Amino acid sequence: MQDIIKIKRALISVSDKSGLQPLAQCLAQSGCEILSTGGTAEFLQEHNIAITGISKITGNPEAFSGRMKTISFQVESAILFDREKDNAEAETLGIKPIDMVVCNLYPFEYYLNQNADTDTLIENIDVGGPTLIRSAAKNFKFVTVLCNSNDYKAVIDELKLNNGGISYGTRKKLMAAAFNITADYDSVIASAMDKFNGEGSLRLSFQKGKALRYGENPHQQAMIFRERKADASLFDLEVLNGIELSYNNILDVNAAIESVSCIQTNVCTVIKHGNPCGLAYGEDQGQALNLAWNGDSISAFGGVVAFNSPVNLSTVSFFNFDASEKKERKFIEIIAAPGFSEEALGYLSTQKKLRVIRFDPGLTENGMDLKFVNGALLSQTKDNRLFEKLEVVTKAAYDIESNHNLLLFGLHAVRQIKSNAIVSVRETDGCYQLLGIGAGQPNRLNSIRLALEKTAANLQVEENNKMDDVILFSDAFFAFEDNVELVNKYGIKVIVQPGGSIRDKQVIEKCDQLGISMIFTGIRHFKH
Repeated sequence: MQDIIKIKRALISVSDKSGLQPLAQCLAQSGCEILSTGGTAEFLQEHNIAITGISKITGNPEAFSGRMKTISFQVESAILFDREKDNAEAETLGIKPIDMVVCNLYPFEYYLNQNADTDTLIENIDVGGPTLIRSAAKNFKFVTVLCNSNDYKAVIDELKLNNGGISYGTRKKLMAAAFNITADYDSVIASAMDKFNGEGSLRLSFQKGKALRYGENPHQQAMIFRERKADASLFDLEVLNGIELSYNNILDVNAAIESVSCIQTNVCTVIKHGNPCGLAYGEDQGQALNLAWNGDSISAFGGVVAFNSPVNLSTVSFFNFDASEKKERKFIEIIAAPGFSEEALGYLSTQKKLRVIRFDPGLTENGMDLKFVNGALLSQTKDNRLFEKLEVVTKAAYDIESNHNLLLFGLHAVRQIKSNAIVSVRETDGCYQLLGIGAGQPNRLNSIRLALEKTAANLQVEENNKMDDVILFSDAFFAFEDNVELVNKYGIKVIVQPGGSIRDKQVIEKCDQLGISMIFTGIRHFKH
């Protein structure tokens, strides 16, 4: 098998002609004969590139409105025959080899996304194109297959470097890309045809599989893959400093990015085991970090800290990494942000193991939330609605308009916490702070108790701060009055919950007895 094979004969048949002219000109200049079809042939001729019409090769006309063009014994044989074993037979049959296939496919997905009618979709199911691509990919030892215009420049450069030839390594790489393209193409068509028949189906495609050190626990093997068509992916995180990310690190970074998204001002979160143990936002980034950290400074140890805005040196100096006493330095595993100033990155880089991560803010714009379970896949839209209404349902009033931003912060916080979820929040010096969480408890009373114990502990270290400045948020309705009674024991005066229980009336009456304001939102925020 030859490493470099000169491209003496190329078949070009493309739907998308982007970037095609330079490639075809390069082939022509190297002495390559170009075979072409239909609209592609017209395009090349308009640019003064000589072509041989496909009908001259097949001996048949292009027919049936272009449905039949390349599918033929002559074309497929010219692509598929083994150059080492089948040369004599090819000569006997009059088959002249095709060394390169440049082909992309009818734009089925484009018309699908345009909600085109079924007849239009059917006409945009390519048959000849996938046949050409798969044939060339199968015979990659001798044939170059090129079906993505993003690869044209590299191929042009190699053609020039190798006097019109392409190396085995490039052919092998392009072969894998070709099979992935036809697989994805068929997946889209199959799902669309399932829908046409009243069935739902989903075929996912991931690439670039990379092994991680281990999974959630050391005895588990783990990998990460990139979703092929995702505009932004956690796979693409830029690790600017520190050691390799682990499976759990990636899960925590994902939770961190979700926690700081959808808010315009400076936000900081501290993630521990998938939940925010600290969350705050305000006009000053450093103040947001200070409040987030002090929401649970003990749990923040070894956590993931994330921001939704570029980080500067004055913010990260909070960690005291240059303190002479080790106990004065704050230990974190990861810091993530959309960007870092040069000074901030230099300061953080003094910690050799600290992962410094730059992420694309567009990560959270992916539209679906998918969860794999044994032998099945769950799919849902993302939880991107904070509330349906903000309605005070008790005798005790609450000024929703004046406290609107605080309410939005609390709702955003509670939807980040694993169910059953309770959070307590407050406004302080123009910023908003998460004070306590109750996460993942089977019993809502326990979640309330955990959240308010932490809240009380936080407030004990401060002067002139009272529980009646704190608002409690629940991810789901209060099913019984005992939830309200427990909240009242801690002095909380405002509760925000979705409502919708068959016992809403009794719960509201209990609030009225105790002088507590209750706000219904109409939206539940379970997170499992």
